[in-house]
Amino acid sequence: MPFTHRTERKHPDDRHSSGAHHGTAQQPEALGDGTVAFALEVDERKPDEATGEAAEQDRHEGDDAGGHGWDRGERTRVGHGTSLGVVRRGRARHRRRRSRPRVGAVRVVVVVPTYNEVDNVEPLCRRVRAAVPSAEILIVDDASPDGTADAARSLGHDLGSIDVIDQPAKGGLGAAYRAGFQAALERGADVCVQIDADLSHDPVALPALIANVEYGADLAIGSRYVPGGLTVDWPWQRRALSRWGNRYAAGVLGLAVNDATAGFRAYSADALRRMDYETVTADGYGFQVEMTHRLVGIGGRIVEVPITFSERVAGESKLDKGIIGEALALVMRLWLADLRGRRARRRRGG
Repeated sequence: MPFTHRTERKHPDDRHSSGAHHGTAQQPEALGDGTVAFALEVDERKPDEATGEAAEQDRHEGDDAGGHGWDRGERTRVGHGTSLGVVRRGRARHRRRRSRPRVGAVRVVVVVPTYNEVDNVEPLCRRVRAAVPSAEILIVDDASPDGTADAARSLGHDLGSIDVIDQPAKGGLGAAYRAGFQAALERGADVCVQIDADLSHDPVALPALIANVEYGADLAIGSRYVPGGLTVDWPWQRRALSRWGNRYAAGVLGLAVNDATAGFRAYSADALRRMDYETVTADGYGFQVEMTHRLVGIGGRIVEVPITFSERVAGESKLDKGIIGEALALVMRLWLADLRGRRARRRRGG
């Protein structure tokens, strides 16, 4: 069966452990607020070698940040070749385990937003093509002055199945993804993948993300913050900002997701349509948080797959204080909207 459930001992300070025992299949473990944890096996033959290093980094990160993690209770063990998943039931009923993929031969479109990524676009596209040869690649370029769009078109003549959407101006990450998702769905995509152009996301993880969606997940997240996940070449201040920003978003909004700001994702086409992604207004990291919040709200299944996140080696980072401030404000806006919705439902019920 594709879905198994493994639990390990509690971690009061949210630390990863590389020495936990692998148990047998069990019933889903409740995490509170209508959520269930599960793991999807991808390949039991490939050991998760990064878990020990990730655990060590997590310990140092917690010390540097001067705090302790939250007690999330029983956690799902990510063992050899498995991925951690969190399912939010919402109003939808929890589906039975599946023994076969729900999509026979999936059509995958990989959406890549770019701005001044001329040095990265070719190696990224070649790695994506090597990882998933049948995938179509869709570059959404924000009018890059460095010739990124032209470089992508030229590469398309060589590799094939690479198209470019030219945005009229620099509209931000959210606008680029909305345009990319729309084009992908119009092309008949079954799975829509999003990946950063700066090579911080290793395309080698694409088959695992896509397989999770094939086997029933609405969203598979390439996560830095589940056992086996790792961030390299980041200063501790940035790691702490990312980690605690994710905990802030998850805690306030009740997401039960460890890496809500992650930009390495695979969505099912059906989930994108049901969550009305066209009306998501946020950009930057806030876009990822709002998309996650929407999917949880409709009862979507979310799986987190451990990845190694690397700092970019070429080009300039797009992260700035404005993007961080937007994400923090967005969380409060979504929380207030949820609060008003709960009160309105109580009034109607009364």
